Amino acid sequence: MESPEGKPVAVRCGRFRCVMATSETRPLNEVVFLTVAEVAAVMRVSKMTVYRLVHSGHLPAIRVGRSFRVPEQAVHDYLRESYVGVGESA
Repeated sequence: MESPEGKPVAVRCGRFRCVMATSETRPLNEVVFLTVAEVAAVMRVSKMTVYRLVHSGHLPAIRVGRSFRVPEQAVHDYLRESYVGVGESA
């Protein structure tokens, strides 16, 4: 599901709030998915932090059985959008 602006929309899936990613990027067979542990290693945070980002809707993920998979590009996009430069004036 997408909003009128073409952005991902958060939906309820089970007990958790999940984000449906947009299909505007690459075909699904070309998408590289990471486990929560791999995302935590890339971001240098705990797995719990990654779970919080997924459940809050800040990081899109798909559910595979009882685990989550996060598109690699979504991790890079999240980090790029969250970047804060030191000493930059607003």
